[in-house]
Amino acid sequence: MLKKFVKYYKPYKLLFSLDLTAAFLVALIDLVYPIITREMMNDYIPSGNVKAVIICGCILAGVYLVRLAFYYFINYYGHLVGVYMQSDMRRDLFSHYQKLPFSYFDKHETGELLSRLTNDLMDVCELAHHGPEDLFISIVTLVASFIYLCTINWQMTLVIFAFIPILLLFSIKLRRNMSKAFMESRKKIGKVNAVAENSISGVRVTRAFNSEGTEKEKFQKGNEEFVSARKQAYKAMGMFFSGTGFILSMLNVAVLVSGGICISKKLINEADFASFIILVNIFVNPLRSLVNFTEQYQNGMTGFKRFMEIMETPPEAEKETAFNLENVKGEIEFRNVSFDYGNGEVLKNVSFKVEAGKSIALAGSSGGGKTTICQLIPRFYPTTSGEILIDGKSTNDLTLHSLRKCIGIVQQDVFLFSGTVKDNIEYGKPGASIEEIREAARKANILEFVETLENGFDTQVGERGVRLSGGQKQRISIARAFLKNPKILILDEATSALDNVSERLIQKSLEELSKGRTTITVAHRLTTIQNSDEILVINDGCIAERGTHDSLIQQNGEYAKMATFLFQ
Repeated sequence: MLKKFVKYYKPYKLLFSLDLTAAFLVALIDLVYPIITREMMNDYIPSGNVKAVIICGCILAGVYLVRLAFYYFINYYGHLVGVYMQSDMRRDLFSHYQKLPFSYFDKHETGELLSRLTNDLMDVCELAHHGPEDLFISIVTLVASFIYLCTINWQMTLVIFAFIPILLLFSIKLRRNMSKAFMESRKKIGKVNAVAENSISGVRVTRAFNSEGTEKEKFQKGNEEFVSARKQAYKAMGMFFSGTGFILSMLNVAVLVSGGICISKKLINEADFASFIILVNIFVNPLRSLVNFTEQYQNGMTGFKRFMEIMETPPEAEKETAFNLENVKGEIEFRNVSFDYGNGEVLKNVSFKVEAGKSIALAGSSGGGKTTICQLIPRFYPTTSGEILIDGKSTNDLTLHSLRKCIGIVQQDVFLFSGTVKDNIEYGKPGASIEEIREAARKANILEFVETLENGFDTQVGERGVRLSGGQKQRISIARAFLKNPKILILDEATSALDNVSERLIQKSLEELSKGRTTITVAHRLTTIQNSDEILVINDGCIAERGTHDSLIQQNGEYAKMATFLFQ
């Protein structure tokens, strides 16, 4: 784990090295004061050498001026190292999110994933900067202090350093409890974020059902669990700091008692004892830094562990020998495809073929497996068994990028990104010209509406397109598909949530969009699928019936019953 953490320092090793050098010099400068104090008290002051005293004061002032520059470097550039590392980790984590399989997002809430992207990495940043720096300064100061203290009085020095093993053992013993407690509090704050994100996203549903109280209770429950977890973390931290504080206080007692004994036995004079006390106070600071480092390490490494949990989650599988799908015609074939989300088979040995440029419709009751078929074609999920072929090539052998590049999807639940109308249409073809975007909007019957907006294509759509109606959002998604110009088109309940007027407008756009493409349409309204080249009736994960609209009506089976009910 530590080795993986250290690799993030590599791009900034020069800046990091300069930071540690500055920290090393600061540690040495801190030892100048007790050294000069000892010389003054033993020599210059007793002899009345005022000039030497003034010179010593000037030297100290100059040294502290130099330390000022080093401290500025440490606090500015040292923090930048942490910020750069945090940025790299956030970049890597976000990039990994883009590669994770859909099944991962099915099991984890958005708020929790955002918490790992923000809160967790903040503490990692602090550890990245302060951790090595504090550790380095502490070690240098301790070693240098030990050497110089021995030159004053080695007996008292041994007494003081006897406290270090006690402090380390105590720290190691309580560190495990702190680690466990802080990890639990991380999980709880992730859940709080998930509940908050979910409630804020669904605020309109909450208001519509007068469920504000329910949402408050859900949030408060998560909030109380976080408080409980944080209590345990701070309890462990309280025991840790109070215990270490007691040990450091006893160190001062030991210095006082051992110093009194040494003075009485003429092993040390009063001037050296005064210098010794000053140096001990300097010596205590790195010990306190080491104690603080333990908490910082727990916070930072807990966040880094949660970061690595996601980074070590395998991305979407793609063979090393995978090749690009080129010169796409659009033929689709399912060969004995079965699929299971993990709670029972959704598809069972499904086989069918769609010739390039033809259209096929999927009909049947909800939960039969129609949407699953649509999600398996671009390989959003891997098949449990069987295979899917595009132009005779197994999708398992293709690169995901080239496979999904040739597929356009228009769904019932349209997702628009925060940004402008132009941004959302351009998503179909990044870098498209405004002329191409306008043409796509025209084909989707949305151009006239966009031109009536105050800012035209530069109009903000709001989060998830909240400032637009359902029909307007749907037509923007169709414009996006026009711009992408895919060979294969999947229409998954694209008009089911619209009113009759919007449906007619959008159906016209979809008919235009489907021309010359292999099209798979899922719909409950048979008026949208009756002209398809073939209709598959999906029931309980199997193909119950198949044929044209007229032939299925003549069969007088399940499709005919659906048609009778819907066309009454």
